[in-house]
Amino acid sequence: MPPPPRYPRRESPAPPPAGSENWLRPWAQMKYFSFHPAVYPNMLRAVSPDAGPGDLVNVYDKEGQIFGSGFYNPNAKVPLRVLQHGEEVLNEDLLDARLDAALDLRLKTLRLNETTDAWRVISSDGDGLSGLVVDRYADVLSIEVTTLGVWRRLSRWLPKLHAALGTKQHLIEVDPDIARIEGMRYADVPEADAPAPRSVRIRENGVRYQVSFEDGHKTGFFCDQRDNRLKFGKLAHGRRVLDLCSYTGGFALSARVSGGCEDVTGVDLDEKAIAQARKNADLNQVRIDWVHADTFTWSRQMQQNGALWDAVVLDPPKLVFSRDAEEGQLGRNKYFDMNAVALGLLKRGGLFVTCSCSGLLDVAEFEEIVMRAAHRNKRRLQIIDRTGAGTDHPVMSNCPESRYLKVLWCLAW
Repeated sequence: MPPPPRYPRRESPAPPPAGSENWLRPWAQMKYFSFHPAVYPNMLRAVSPDAGPGDLVNVYDKEGQIFGSGFYNPNAKVPLRVLQHGEEVLNEDLLDARLDAALDLRLKTLRLNETTDAWRVISSDGDGLSGLVVDRYADVLSIEVTTLGVWRRLSRWLPKLHAALGTKQHLIEVDPDIARIEGMRYADVPEADAPAPRSVRIRENGVRYQVSFEDGHKTGFFCDQRDNRLKFGKLAHGRRVLDLCSYTGGFALSARVSGGCEDVTGVDLDEKAIAQARKNADLNQVRIDWVHADTFTWSRQMQQNGALWDAVVLDPPKLVFSRDAEEGQLGRNKYFDMNAVALGLLKRGGLFVTCSCSGLLDVAEFEEIVMRAAHRNKRRLQIIDRTGAGTDHPVMSNCPESRYLKVLWCLAW
């Protein structure tokens, strides 16, 4: 007996609806009205037989009216990704124009090159290019691809990106499971003009970092926290600072270099991240106390020791991974526990900055968790600001969960 399929088999495609012979081909028809870019199998009514994997298709609503355009892949868990809503037909030239618009936003409107050479060039759904994330680190592009539609066009887009940005090298990251499901072949993508380095040095608001492409998370570095690192450095000026879940030391370095803080401690469980943080401190010729330890365990020990800091920043990794109620609650409980113990290390009236990068945890719920943690410690939070990812991480109104990063700025009394 053959093993069961990894994913449930889909029903046979519905017969073409009446009148579809006049529709623009290739096409896909939806059963339900939804402006979300992700269209799952149970939301599709019918697809024209000439619609192939990775094709740009015209999308029709259940009434047979043109609804938009998007990438189609019958093998994917999300077979249709709507890139544009409306009657205008999205062709390859207009798709290329999306790339140009994303570049213009960063280079001409935001003028990111004036403050850093590390920023997000393309932010997937936030730029109307679902499945493509591109980060620029000096002269290297770090690229993450999750859809076949993007993969098939990458050979056309890479030269445009390099020409606009003056870069020559790139690395492409594809999850092996996604590549298998989507049907991505590595032979479809050209190699860079020069082999990509293992690491590269970047600058950000006066702070230098070394980005490791072999050991780094995501596309190598957390560009999304750039503005928050600068803000923290200014607010923490001269204070005794504790950076919990410090990764490669972004907040700690900003406090030390930009904020002039003499006493700064960074804690992280990842041994490679701490090693990179030490290199970053050396690169900036500053001293920071780095601690390789589990943040929760170490913080509890510091509480018992009576240690207190003037400013504490908590930036844990993603903790809520699933919409499943039980699994999701485990992540929410971790946020509560970590915030409670972090607040226990903060002096009365001290600066508390806490973050969540879990897209499935909305802003209101995250704030409620932090407030409960404070009240459990018999503390009150004076909220002075709420921020998120930098302006190079735009969010489309029809995909609000891409506003994944939430940062709460408080004084804790």
